Amino acid sequence: MTTPRVFIVRHGETEWSLNGRHTGTTELPLTANGEKRILATGKALVGEDRLIVPSKLAHIYVSPRRRAQRTVELLEIGCKERFPWQEKRLDGDAHIRTQAKVQVTEDIREWDYGDYEGLTSPQIREQRKERGQGSWDIWKDGCPGGESPEDVTKRLDRLIEDIKSRFHSKAMGQLKRGSDPADVLLVAHGHILRAFAMRWVGKALPDNPSFLLEAGGVGTL
Repeated sequence: MTTPRVFIVRHGETEWSLNGRHTGTTELPLTANGEKRILATGKALVGEDRLIVPSKLAHIYVSPRRRAQRTVELLEIGCKERFPWQEKRLDGDAHIRTQAKVQVTEDIREWDYGDYEGLTSPQIREQRKERGQGSWDIWKDGCPGGESPEDVTKRLDRLIEDIKSRFHSKAMGQLKRGSDPADVLLVAHGHILRAFAMRWVGKALPDNPSFLLEAGGVGTL
């Protein structure tokens, strides 16, 4: 029987991810090493005999941030249609490996860090100490001037409902042979993908996810 999956991929390394700075709305390119590692990930994990099988992908959701979109390009999934941020499709027909459509959605953009944009966790803790604000846990406290855990939960639950209703509900119980593509790929950011995984399994964000997703990391749900 078919068991549809969701693959989550964090964008490749940037200067700020390398330095531990919170990067929400700021647009940053991947580093040369970040691009190199994503290319290697695509070759190792994307293919008809690999973890992510392009022909089994039903849909691809991508963050509006350029670093996530560049990551999708470097994975070389082989989409039939041009990416929404490109004027034309760059690869020839010989490289088509999937019929999946690519959708850019605000629902999978990174957590809005508000006043903490560009700061490292030690800098945030020091700032709060100076202001007498006490300890900080993004999963419980959110970010002043940005998003709360409730804000993030609302948009992620909306995305999860979209995935399940449009792609997974139809595939559940189908025989694998001849079944329609049902896997979904999300390409986005560290905090939001960890939060997505929490909501996917029905856990509240204040429970704090027990896993990390490094730059360029891949997960399966």
